[in-house]
Amino acid sequence: MDFYTIVEKAKKTGKIEKGTNEVTKAIERGTAKLVVAAADVSPKEITQHLSYLCKEKGIKYGEVDSKQKLGISVGIRVACSSVAVIDSGEAGNDIKNLK
Repeated sequence: MDFYTIVEKAKKTGKIEKGTNEVTKAIERGTAKLVVAAADVSPKEITQHLSYLCKEKGIKYGEVDSKQKLGISVGIRVACSSVAVIDSGEAGNDIKNLK
């Protein structure tokens, strides 16, 4: 299962946070179950710290190719640099099975 589908499922049945500031706060609080960032963010420094924070906190991290597609998967009409899944809802097993 790809990250877009997991994020979309979590949005419909659970809770997510959108945007790098909200995602960073969710990681620091330890409430994020999964963090997904877009690879095409410019400048890269905007999301670069997320993977390190996730590793430090033991949170699963993934990267997708398009911020535009990530925005669509969370139900907004604009690009989205990063997303944190707070309550996985029906995506819980999908997140658990990620390597």
